[in-house]
Amino acid sequence: MLRRKGVDRQRRYVRLAATQAGSQAPKFRNLFFTHADSSPAGVTMRKFAYCKVVLATSLVWVMLDMFILLYFSECNKCDDKKERGLPGREEVVPRPHEGPGEMGKPVVIPKEQQEKMKEMFKINQFNLMASEMIALNRSLPDVRLEGCKTKVYPDDLPRTSVVIVFHNEAWTTLLRTVHSVINRSPRHLLEEVVLVDDASERDFLKRHLEQYVRTLEVPVRIVRMEQRSGLIRARLKGASLSTGQVITFLDAHCECTVGWLEPLLARIKQDKRTVVCPIIDVISDDTFEYMAGSDMTYGGFNWKLNFRWYPVPQREMDRRKGDRTLPVRTPTMAGGLFSIDRDYFEEIGTYDAGMDIWGGENLEISFRIWQCGGTLEIVT
Repeated sequence: MLRRKGVDRQRRYVRLAATQAGSQAPKFRNLFFTHADSSPAGVTMRKFAYCKVVLATSLVWVMLDMFILLYFSECNKCDDKKERGLPGREEVVPRPHEGPGEMGKPVVIPKEQQEKMKEMFKINQFNLMASEMIALNRSLPDVRLEGCKTKVYPDDLPRTSVVIVFHNEAWTTLLRTVHSVINRSPRHLLEEVVLVDDASERDFLKRHLEQYVRTLEVPVRIVRMEQRSGLIRARLKGASLSTGQVITFLDAHCECTVGWLEPLLARIKQDKRTVVCPIIDVISDDTFEYMAGSDMTYGGFNWKLNFRWYPVPQREMDRRKGDRTLPVRTPTMAGGLFSIDRDYFEEIGTYDAGMDIWGGENLEISFRIWQCGGTLEIVT
């Protein structure tokens, strides 16, 4: 394109020169030669001179075209950066979190898809359509108390294995759990993730899952139960095959937030008989909205031996001297999410292997901990 434009301008220049040469031939020729003759050598010299003029003019136009194009292309890039707000090399501007469910925001399903959503809800008893719209590594807000955000923990905390039991779990919720553990745990504290499959029947939880976890940056092991064994026996299987000094049990449909792991391991480092639970926040089964839980509740039970949350009593507030960043001693725990030292877990006899499916293990393990010299805490 540059050459074509240059050639067109050359031709106009040559035609102009030829017209002037035709009307004032002697003067034009005398510009280049000391004398004019009609011999073959003179004609050749004149042609050579014309070629030099054409080449010189062409180079000038080509260089001018290149300069103009480069100038305006650089300006366009600058304008694009200004319009789009792109950072320069020295400045890094974090991108805002976008997409469905980011920063824990609720997912809204369009009206025309409500019927399909209701049908999919029956598969796992939560809004599967909303879950599939959310990224596997979605962002979540940091809802910790300000005092918790500034706490500093030792570097030599014990390493933990995270054991997660699943049965026919949805692909997105299971992997969102795994990704949140990996992404929000200090690498030097995370020994491994152990996924225990309690005889799932869905094909995508077989070879496809095994291939997927091989790509993750943390060792993820999949243990298959030969037959449906229930939550407790599956957990015991995962715990027996894990290698970390601390065993952390998690549900298959939860999401860890920033700073979740260090406080648990720090309490166990101080006293291996301390069994620690995180604050359990809420993820809506309808919209997958993330809602912060209260740090002013602890675990208890009613006369039917059903686990319940109750307000932290005044005596516990007095023991902590009003410092809400200190752990809360709790009579019982929810059961699904806690960390325990491996040696202490074996010392108290682990779980009762005779328990089937789920339910009741939370109270049983809580009573066992308190009766065997341990302490059960919720870390805020």
